[in-house]
Amino acid sequence: MRAQDHHKGAPGEFTRRDFLVRAGAGGLGAALAGLAPDFQLSAAVAFAPPPMVAKPPGELHFQSATALAKAIRSKKVSSLEVVEACLKRIEAVNPKLNAVVQLTAEKAREEARAADAALARGQSKGPLHGVPMTIKDALDTTGVVSTGGTKGRAKFIPAQDATTVARLRAAGAILLGKTNVPEMSWASETDNIIYGRTNNPYEFSRTPGGSSGGEAAIIAAGGSPFGLGSDLGGSIRLPAHYCGITGLKPTSGRVPRTGHFPPAGGMKDSMCQVGPLGRFVEDLTLVLPIIAGPDWRDPAIVPAPLGDPRKVNLKKLRVAFHTDNGILAADAATAGTVRKAVKALSDSGAQVEEARPTGIEQSRELIEGVWGADGGAGLQELLKAASTTELSPLLQHSLKKVDGLTPMSGPQLAALLFRWDQFRSEMLGFMEMFDLILCPVNAYPAAVHGISFVEGRLNAFSYTYTYNLTGWPGAVVRGGASPEGLPIGVQVVARPWREDVALAVAQHLESALGGWQRPLL
Repeated sequence: MRAQDHHKGAPGEFTRRDFLVRAGAGGLGAALAGLAPDFQLSAAVAFAPPPMVAKPPGELHFQSATALAKAIRSKKVSSLEVVEACLKRIEAVNPKLNAVVQLTAEKAREEARAADAALARGQSKGPLHGVPMTIKDALDTTGVVSTGGTKGRAKFIPAQDATTVARLRAAGAILLGKTNVPEMSWASETDNIIYGRTNNPYEFSRTPGGSSGGEAAIIAAGGSPFGLGSDLGGSIRLPAHYCGITGLKPTSGRVPRTGHFPPAGGMKDSMCQVGPLGRFVEDLTLVLPIIAGPDWRDPAIVPAPLGDPRKVNLKKLRVAFHTDNGILAADAATAGTVRKAVKALSDSGAQVEEARPTGIEQSRELIEGVWGADGGAGLQELLKAASTTELSPLLQHSLKKVDGLTPMSGPQLAALLFRWDQFRSEMLGFMEMFDLILCPVNAYPAAVHGISFVEGRLNAFSYTYTYNLTGWPGAVVRGGASPEGLPIGVQVVARPWREDVALAVAQHLESALGGWQRPLL
C-alpha cells in the first residue's frame, strides 16, 4: 500500500484497509495564546535538556526527541532527514499496527525544510526545533481531520490547535500525523468504526491499550519520537505499560485540556489530564514544561511551579510499594517487575517500605460511580453534539453498563462526592509519610484483543483509577517483560505537583532496568 498525502483539499474518509489517509495540515496555528511573554520563556527553558542517551548510530527513528533536538540544533543532522526517517518507519510498520490514522507527510516535509532554513539563518523556534511528533486523535489539530474516534466527526477539521499542540508547535515540533483512539476515548482498547483496530507492536494479537493506544504503539515501534495522550482512568499509563514505553499523567491542574474532545468539565473534570508519551524519560522531562501552565481558557489550570528532576536526591526519598491493591493482586511477572524496581531504588539509598494506602480498595467502585452518576446522559449529549448516530461496539458496551442505571438523586450524588472527598483525604494522610508510591500499572501485561471488558479483567485497571481519583502525577517506565515477552511497566506516583520526583525516579529506573526495548516487527 502506498501512502497518499493531500494537503490542499479536504481529506478523504479512511477505510479499514487503508493504513494512511489523505490528510491536510494547516499552518502552525496560534501558539501559547493568552500567555504572558515571561511564562512563555520560562516554559521553554524551565530546565535544560538532560544529557543525551547513547542510541544505535544511523537509526534516526529510534533516537530520543532530546537527542534529535540536540543533533538538529548542532546541524549534525537536518530536520528533513529526521522527518523522512520517521515517515519511512511509519510506512514500514503502520500496515501491521494501524496506529497512524491521518498522515501529514507533505506538510511535515515543508515544515522541516523551513526549520532547516531557519537554522541556517541562525534562528531557532525553541527546544523542539525541527523535531517530529504525533498527536492522539482526541486533540484538535489545525487543518487536519480530528475525529475523537466518533463517526459524527469523521470529516471534522478544526480551525485551531489544542493548546498543548499549539505550544509544541511554537517550540518547533513538526506534526507527522494523528494516532488512533477508541470512540470518545472511552475504552481501554483502541478500536473504532472510522479507522478500525490498532495492534500492539510486540504481539499483534494483543491490544496496545486505550485510549492513547495508537500513540503508544507508533512511538514504541519507532515511527515517532514522542507525542501527546490524555488520561481519564489510565489512558496514558496503560498504553505506556502495554507498549513498553514511558508516559506521564501530570497533576490535575497542571496542563490545559483546551481543544480536547470530549471536552473536560463537570464531575469528571479533575480526573482528566493531557500528558506526554515517549520512548525515553528524558523526553517527558523535555516536553512537560512546554505544555504546562494556564492558557486562560481552561479554568482548572493553575500556575504551579515545576521542579527540576535533576535536583531530586534519591537517597532522601521515602518510598511505599505494593503489588496488591486489595482489589486484584498483580500476576507474578508484574509483581516481580515492581519488586525489581523497588530493589533498584533501595540500592540507590532510598528508604523503601511495603505499604499501601488505606481505602484504595474503593477505587473501582468510586470511579465507576462518578462515571455512571448521570446514567450515561452526559455521554449521550456529547454524541448528539457530534452528530454521531452509529456507535462502535466498544462504546455500545460502555453505554450499556450505565444506560440501565437510574441517574443518582441529589442526596445520592452528594453522598458519592462526600465519599470521594474522604477518599482523597485518606490518601493525602498516607502520603504525608511518603514521597512516592511504586505499584503496578495493571495487574497484567497487554491483553488479547477483545477481552479487556470481560468482567473478570476489569479489576485489573483499578491500579490507575486510584490516581485519577486523587489527581496526583504518575509516570510509567518499562521495568521488565512477561514470560511471553510482553512489556511490563512500573507506575511511579508522586505527591501532588511533584512531577519532578516521579520523573527523577522513572529516569533512574529506566537506567537501572533497561527501559524501552525495540519490538521485533
